[in-house]
Amino acid sequence: MNAPVSTTRKQIDPVTLEVVRNLLIGILDEGEINLSRTAFSPIIYEVKDYCIGLLDREGRTIAQSRGGIPTFMADLGEPVRDGIAIYGEDGLHPDDVLLMNYSGVCGQHLNNVVIYMPVHWEGTLIGFAATRAHWTDVGGRVAGSFSTDTTEIYQEGIQLRSIKIHKRGVLDEELMRVIRHNIRFPELSFGDMAAQIAACSLSARRWQEMVGKYGWDVMESCIHAIWDQSEAFVRRQITALPDGRYTAKSFMDDDGVNFDQTLDVQATVIVDGDELEIDFTGTSPQTKGPMNSGRSGGLAAARVAFKSAVVPNLPPNEGVFRALRVTLPPGTMISATDDAAMAQWNMPLKTVIDTIYWAFSQCAPDRVPAAHHCSQGMYSFYGKDVETGRRFSTLDTALGGWGARPDADGFSPLKTVTHGDTRNVPVEVEEAFYPILVERFEWRPDSAGPGRFRGGLGVHKVYRVLQDAQLVAAFERSKFPPWGLFGGGSAQVGYATVRQPGQNNASKMFKVTALDLQKDAVVEFLSAGGGGRFPAWERPVARVVDDVRQGYVTVDGARRQYGVALDPATLDVDEAATADLRSAMQTAA
Repeated sequence: MNAPVSTTRKQIDPVTLEVVRNLLIGILDEGEINLSRTAFSPIIYEVKDYCIGLLDREGRTIAQSRGGIPTFMADLGEPVRDGIAIYGEDGLHPDDVLLMNYSGVCGQHLNNVVIYMPVHWEGTLIGFAATRAHWTDVGGRVAGSFSTDTTEIYQEGIQLRSIKIHKRGVLDEELMRVIRHNIRFPELSFGDMAAQIAACSLSARRWQEMVGKYGWDVMESCIHAIWDQSEAFVRRQITALPDGRYTAKSFMDDDGVNFDQTLDVQATVIVDGDELEIDFTGTSPQTKGPMNSGRSGGLAAARVAFKSAVVPNLPPNEGVFRALRVTLPPGTMISATDDAAMAQWNMPLKTVIDTIYWAFSQCAPDRVPAAHHCSQGMYSFYGKDVETGRRFSTLDTALGGWGARPDADGFSPLKTVTHGDTRNVPVEVEEAFYPILVERFEWRPDSAGPGRFRGGLGVHKVYRVLQDAQLVAAFERSKFPPWGLFGGGSAQVGYATVRQPGQNNASKMFKVTALDLQKDAVVEFLSAGGGGRFPAWERPVARVVDDVRQGYVTVDGARRQYGVALDPATLDVDEAATADLRSAMQTAA
């Protein structure tokens, strides 16, 4: 039975509206805690690679939890609308549970699995509770399903399009059997699936309790009022920006298959009254390799950059993005079609977001940072544990430096802007679960872009594998380092090195899939820093000295990057030499 469509909205008192606004987010925060507490895979319960949201009966975002991945923001609508189109509202029943990772709709790597369920009230469909979480493996040619050199989606794993895994509360054992025998770690993935279902169930139940308390007419009116207020607030913020067209262009190293061809990223921010457009015309066509996303990838990058620059503190919902228009031609690497490979779907989005920030810096310089370390920095060790005989597959991404802020140094170390403040897998968990040893984990001195405000620092992490294994790693932006703004310097780039037993020299690499590692091989990951802001000679000498004392900058780096001459033994400043060095830097600028 279809829910009635209101032609008029009930007038809501402001106290009730604020209570409902915060309760909707609160019940999703509770669902997020439940997901994190009950998931089986470290990528979910440690890293927080997930999102949880409530959507209305048309798949529009009502609210999301406050943790999780920024690129999943207001991104659950398309998978849900696909299910509505396939089954119709009358075909979605209480206690149905649907699973979705089909790239043609989701536009992401297949590991990002959406679980959602319809929510009914008094026999009518009122909306959906949904989660998206990264499964450890979904099949494909390598463990973890996260290669750097695939050329079509079918090499990357099993695709499941809006299938009902629970039908009116009954688990479909046949579908479970199909999935079980097409993935490498069914115990982990099915445990994570159960955690996602539990999070959806909890959020749906809490929403139903709210409807029972306030009534559906009040609840529906509150949702629309929240959307309308969010839209109005966003439009006021856009109006404060100067009208105009602001363009920036950057590029990526390669697509993982053709290492000789760079990939263009172009973004134009157009401010027109109380509306803002982000135009991606000029971005490279979709690639042969897996550095692609579907249209949802480009939209996600636009939303992340738009929201963080214009309304960073406003909770995401459908109304937040009504004033944003996105021009995204089909067939680019962020709007790929025709079964394009997408294992590294997230990698270009980091550069896309930094490029949008670069464009924003021309009209809103006080709202955006310099470029950050930007690389996915994804790495995975996998194989079969010789002691247990069981397969294993690690997965994490490198922490690195973020770009200098308008009035402060950049943060360090963090994951990328598409990860937000999600976390890395703790060393203790890695060493307890997998046959690897972390020998070093430290700051990477001189990695930050210099400036009056310097960028954040990268890190240096060293692993030793305790048995034969294989490696997947993906680093980016070695040819276009994280840039500074307004005279700030670029950061050092990130990369990996591998030294096999008996070798004296390590091999340097940026993207590699299924590299054989011998027992006692040493793998090092060095992540990039963030770009600086304003000329480096403007940084107070005392702050440079403090950076050297903290180990962030070396004595040589202080001289080269900041024009500060120090005695290596005492760190006393040579005032005359420093004056000469800084004068030369200004002259050369």
